[in-house]
This record gives sequence, structure tokens and C-alpha cells, in this order.
Amino acid sequence: MTMLKEGRPTTPQAVEEAHMAPATATGNRALMLEEKLIFEIGSTDTTGVDFADPPKVESRLGGLARTDGIGLPGLSEQETVRHYTRLSRQNYAIDLGLFPLGSCTMKHNPRLNEKVARMPGFADIHPLQPQSTVQGALAVIHELAAWLVTLTGMHSVAMSPKAGAHGELCGLLAIRAALEARGDARSVILVPESAHGTNPATAAFCGYKVEDIPATPDGRVDLEALKARLGPDVAAVMITNPNTCGLFERDMKIISDAVHAAGAFVYCDGANFNAIVGRVRPGDLGVDAMHINLHKTFSTPHGGGGPGSGPVVLSEALTPFAPLPFVEKQDGKFVLVEEETAEDHHAQTFGRMVAFHGQMGMFTRALTYILSHGADGLRQVASDAVLNANYILRSLDDVLDAPFGAAGPCMHEALFSDKGLADGFTTLDIAKGLIDEGFHPMTMYFPLVVHGAMLVEPTETESKAALDQFIMALRSLAERAKAGDEALKGAPYHAPRRRLDETLAARKPVLTWTDPALAVAAE
Repeated sequence: MTMLKEGRPTTPQAVEEAHMAPATATGNRALMLEEKLIFEIGSTDTTGVDFADPPKVESRLGGLARTDGIGLPGLSEQETVRHYTRLSRQNYAIDLGLFPLGSCTMKHNPRLNEKVARMPGFADIHPLQPQSTVQGALAVIHELAAWLVTLTGMHSVAMSPKAGAHGELCGLLAIRAALEARGDARSVILVPESAHGTNPATAAFCGYKVEDIPATPDGRVDLEALKARLGPDVAAVMITNPNTCGLFERDMKIISDAVHAAGAFVYCDGANFNAIVGRVRPGDLGVDAMHINLHKTFSTPHGGGGPGSGPVVLSEALTPFAPLPFVEKQDGKFVLVEEETAEDHHAQTFGRMVAFHGQMGMFTRALTYILSHGADGLRQVASDAVLNANYILRSLDDVLDAPFGAAGPCMHEALFSDKGLADGFTTLDIAKGLIDEGFHPMTMYFPLVVHGAMLVEPTETESKAALDQFIMALRSLAERAKAGDEALKGAPYHAPRRRLDETLAARKPVLTWTDPALAVAAE
């Protein structure tokens, strides 16, 4: 049996399925319809639309012209709509239920945000329009930037980065530019064990050597280890606060002072800002750069490959090196400052990261969210997010091991381990069981400092009733795993697909469709 480094199996185990319902002739299970691939539904010999015969014209492509079919199936409109609608019903979404992914802040996206983002003056503009015709859009960017600076207590903000990791890159490039400007080339970035996984990847991408800083038994940065490693070769410390263990770094100001005394900079991963927005200003803690995931803290759509947005707030020391372009108000109108217009007042910029100036739809949604909540509402967001996470932590710490449960209140997320489960049972079994209970699984096996980690973030948007239902489901699964219920090893039973061989699925994914007739002919 294939085993991971943690000692858990990656292949599904045989489980008695006598309790399962008999198979149906169609493969459908009530309203959960079994859907074939689109190539298996339609035929290349038919089409859902009638076209007039094209006029006979001489091809200008010569031998490059393709005259054979391209193998796409022909479907009617009804077949096409049904196919994609059936597939969509197999998705899980925040509009269906609680989405407990830790460190991902899968919160409700208010429909008001979507309505405003679809207004013609925002949705229909083009990045190459004359600036005089998009003054409203530039005003939105400018006002959102002002809010982000105010909420973080920082000096300026770069709005153009497209996502969190892109924001990390922006912050490190600004730090490198600042060091080079003073003739101080440094080669090392320190990253605590409790930081997000993208932090060391970004530092390495920028050409820095990455060194880990250990965590204390209570899940926070080992301050003495950090101080001992600081030196003339350290460019920055990349720290996540609140960290990935769901804890606030209480020594953050002491850490920042020590890093600055060593001539280095402090980069803060702001992905967990949702837990402290309106309550703590990172600038007051000595942070020099921090990205803000608008899809986490300010409710713009999350994931799916985009469109993302990760503005980076900067300290006064890094502001001169911020990227272009940026919006500035000059003589009563908004101007997009580019290379041609930056002139002397922004001569030290490290350059530009994107072709244009950011994601307009994300800016519009985020500003709508901020204005609809107001300063007091944003403070309440953080309070409710922390309350919900602690409610889950304390409601389950009698059946699930909470490794940092005694380290003080958690922040945005509750962290559990697999300690205490019956022999042969793993975090994966509980996660698969959650699918049968109607929930997307929580983040598993991260952070790496906790064996069999289960990271749960409820966000502030879930009601007590929704939390109680989730707690009931997770408690039931934990009790089954501790009691050695073998049926749990076969979960999920009620999902569109059963448990996969993880290793085989990752290493040998089948991502293309092959016509069975052609495959047989090739053999």
C-alpha cells in the first residue's frame, strides 16, 4: 500500500458496502445525474445550428489550410444547456453552504457588489480609453487606495498587483530596490514556519536564499531564534500575522524593531487581514510591506484562476520604490501616472508589474463592500470572524485535539490535529466524510508544523445555526474515527465520484478525451 511521509495511505481501502443502495440502470442517483463527457453526448456528424453553405473562394493558406474535421461534437442548444447545468450542480459553492477552508476566507460575496460592478460605467470601459473618459473609474481606484492606507496605517499602496503571490513579489521587489538604492546588497530572506507557503516560493523566485525560523510550542515565531539569525546578509523577514496556526503574533512590534535595527525590512503576508481589519493597523506594528487579498478581506470573488487583486501597502521607507502605474489627483482631476509622466517625483520606482493598472471589477466590488459596511462595520467583521472561529474551536476541542488550544484565543481559524484517532484512521477520512455530510472539506495537512492538520475558517458571514450544523457533522465524524468505524474509510459514498487513488490521480491524471474507435485502431 502506498504511504505518504506522514504514514497515511493514499489508495482507497476496501470497505464493506452492504449498506449502500442498489445501482440504478441509468447510473443516476435521484436528482444527482450522471453526466457523460460532451464528446460522448454529441456526434461529429451533426450540428445544433444550420449554416448556409460558404461561398466558393480560393484559399490563401495554400498547404496550411485544414480541410478535415476538428472532432468537435455537435449538440443542440437543449443538449448543451443541460450538459453544463448538470455539471454545475456537481460544484460546491459558498452560495450552497459553509466553506471551511482555512486561511482562504471563503466568505459570502454580497450581491450588491456584483450589481455595482456590472454598472456600464465600470463594466464596459477599456484600459486604453483616454483618461478624461474614465474619471469615475480612476476615482474608485483612488478612493479604495485611501481606504486601504487608512485601514492599515501605512504610507502608500500599489494597486496593480493581480493576486496575493503577485503582491508578495511586488513587496520584495520594492525591498530589493530600497536596499540597492543604499548600496546594500543582501541575499537572505527569513521565513517563519508558521508563514504561508507562498512566502518562501516568492523569496526564492526573487533570487533570495530562504531560511526557516522555528516556531515555539505555542505556535508563534521563536523570537530568540529570529534575533540570533539577523545579520548584514538578511534583506527581510516575511511573516504572516495572524499566522497560519490561527494565532496573532504578540511579539510583532518587537520583531519589527529587531529587524529594522539589523537594517532589514518586514514583509507581512496580509492574507489573514480579515481577522484584524478595523482593529489592528499593521503599520503601527512596524510592517514595511503587506499585500491585501481583496477576495479574502473585502469579499470580491475567490479563486477560479482570476480575476484576482492583491494591492500592496507600503511604509514611508518603501514608498519611493513603489511600482507604476498609480492614480494621483492633479489640478482637480485624476491622472494615471505612467513612466512618461512620473518625472522626478517618482524616479526611484522599480518599474511596472502589469500592462495596465489592476482589476477594475475587483476594485469596484471591494469599495462597495467597504462603503456598505463603514468603519464600524469593518471592525464588526473582524470581531465576528474571531468569535465564529473560537466557537468552533471550543465546541470541538473535547473530541478533536487542538494543539494550540491553550495558547490563547484563536483568530480567524481553528486548528485541529489527528491525534487521538483510532489506528489506521486519518484526517483524510474525516475530510471525505464531510463530503457525505454536505460540506466542502477543510484545509488538510497544513500548516506542516501540525501532524494531520485540519484548518477550519468559518468567516464572519456564517450564522450560529450554520455553525452548529457544521459542528454537529464534524463532531460525528470525529467520534466515528475515534471509535474505529471502518465505513468511514470508504467515504464519500454519496458524492458524484467515490474516493480516488490520490497518488495515481496526481501523477497520472487523464486530462484529454480519446475517441475509443481511434484508440483501438492505434493499437
